[in-house]
Amino acid sequence: MAFEPPRRLVKALGETAPDGDEWLAELPGTVERAVTQRELTVERVQVPGGRSSLVLLVRRKDGTPAVLKLAPRRARPESEAAALAHWGGLGAVRLLEDDAAAGVLLLERLHPEVSVRSLAEAKALLEAAGTLRRLWVEPPSGHVFETVAERTGRQAAAMAAAAGDADVAPLVAGALAAREELLAAEPERRLLHGTFRQSKVLAGERLPWLAVGPDPVVGECAFDLARLVRDRVEDLVGSPSGASITRRRIKRLAESLEVDQERLRGWTLFRAVESGVRALRVGRPRDAELLLEFAGWV
Repeated sequence: MAFEPPRRLVKALGETAPDGDEWLAELPGTVERAVTQRELTVERVQVPGGRSSLVLLVRRKDGTPAVLKLAPRRARPESEAAALAHWGGLGAVRLLEDDAAAGVLLLERLHPEVSVRSLAEAKALLEAAGTLRRLWVEPPSGHVFETVAERTGRQAAAMAAAAGDADVAPLVAGALAAREELLAAEPERRLLHGTFRQSKVLAGERLPWLAVGPDPVVGECAFDLARLVRDRVEDLVGSPSGASITRRRIKRLAESLEVDQERLRGWTLFRAVESGVRALRVGRPRDAELLLEFAGWV
């Protein structure tokens, strides 16, 4: 089938594979095979879509609406499929079929145009937090999911390379120290969404709100919640009371989900600095500025 990959996806893949992307070049053929094998009818490409996968709105042979998701191996589609299967539709989109080795997932159709982010901020945080609580379950025995220690270890190594930049060195040092302290004694190990935020929670039919697009990881709940703290960071930074709002948000989310407030603060700092340093590295200075200013408040 002839189609144009969303510009957002092409740009994001260019950040991780600046010398060219074999998966993107082969994508039309991959889509054609996936659609033909499953006898799907394609309605349209979801735009703007995600930063690591192509999403197609399709119908199955019996007319049931579904979503066909295709992702490169570096996006860990096999891990996403395993997590969705383990959740079994509780709190997350239902996995209908997968060929994770080929990076192909067939998913329940939600309402992609309606996310929790469309709600007023207080209501959005409440609904997002409720969805997140349902996802925090014991990981399956013998699981192969990455751990928080493993994922943040890779990230910490990349962050350390930025420590020579005087403008970010204090934040990097603080974030790395917080990570070491947090990993010294994890309070629990749960299956986490891994990249949870308001835009990852879509309106559904079975339940009002369901999570999509996990990059699952096993570790403590505060790590997962930390990404939610900085949602709508552009609004926070633009507010004259952004710093106090951030601190109140940490307190409110920690209390509502029974997470230690100081551990949530530590992971919020680490994840914000990591994202800010990465944004600098791939040439997104505006995003980096927002994230690092936010990190300075934490």
